[in-house]
Amino acid sequence: MRAIFLDRDGVICENRSDYVKSWREFKFLPGAKQSLAALRYLGLPIIVVTNQSAIGQGLVPASVVENIHQRMIAEIQAYGGQISHVYCCPHHPQEGCDCRKPQPGMLLQAARELGVDLSRSYMVGDAMTDLRAGQQAGCHPIMVLTGRGLPQLTPAFTSMNTPFTITRNLMQAAGYIYRLERPKVQVTGPDESNTLPPREFSLLANNLSLQK
Repeated sequence: MRAIFLDRDGVICENRSDYVKSWREFKFLPGAKQSLAALRYLGLPIIVVTNQSAIGQGLVPASVVENIHQRMIAEIQAYGGQISHVYCCPHHPQEGCDCRKPQPGMLLQAARELGVDLSRSYMVGDAMTDLRAGQQAGCHPIMVLTGRGLPQLTPAFTSMNTPFTITRNLMQAAGYIYRLERPKVQVTGPDESNTLPPREFSLLANNLSLQK
């Protein structure tokens, strides 16, 4: 089974230097919900993998982060998209866990639990940590220039030793994945009616991306 892994902050929602500590502070990036709604028509599970060290630092309870994720999923579903799973690393950066990106632990856990073929999957993120996690897991890394992406673009070019794709935002990343996956799947609507998706896909199909 192929899958699309997404970072959260800087890809789906705004990245805050003081962490997202409540639903009030969670702000969807422009086009994020539209992108996720369109990607649903490919039939691939969309899995969020997110570092949330604010939990380990004692800045926010794990229950609050879980509530944020539940409300995020509900809003995306109301818009026509679907997040199948959320994997969250709660650890302090100094704990040395194997799940905090750039370690690939969350992706490897998803592969074990869900039967994901990582070599045929995608990792979309806005930071070097996301690219390296995807690289170590064997996924196709895609960098978006939202969030921390633009400042980290030059370091990514100089330090990544495997190819990765650069897109402006999640909408463009979705268009890139759509062009690659379209020949492999029977594109259907969420009701399996074989109807083509709405105008989002026409926008996605026309987006451009760059390769390192």
